[in-house]
Amino acid sequence: MQRVSEARVVVEGRVIGAVAQGLCVLLGIARGDSREDAERLAAKIARLRIFEGAGGTFERSVLDEHGEALVVSQFTLLAETARGNRPSFSNAAGSAEAKELYDAFCEALAEHGVPVATGSFGAQMRVELVNEGPVTIVLG
Repeated sequence: MQRVSEARVVVEGRVIGAVAQGLCVLLGIARGDSREDAERLAAKIARLRIFEGAGGTFERSVLDEHGEALVVSQFTLLAETARGNRPSFSNAAGSAEAKELYDAFCEALAEHGVPVATGSFGAQMRVELVNEGPVTIVLG
């Protein structure tokens, strides 16, 4: 995920999801991930303190900032590159399973009070964002 001052997803020249201040979450779903994993990750992201407070340190969460989250499914995060020159995506969940968990994650994040915008699952997307900081955090 990246802390952003703005982010949007464009599909076929049309903006389909956009946020102002908040987070851009690139979500990779692996084989064996569960609904509980999605809900745990959503709770963690909602509370994670990666926004600066008055002291200039990471003291505030996206909830504290009244921020939003743009959530984009990205199976390429599961790329295996140890062998050969072509990435393998065999660890990525199948499309139906991944879509179900993507939706569960988005719902859980919204239930924690974070407004959620989304990309288009499985579509060719262009993600545009302004990373503030820059701050990029990898969560497992």
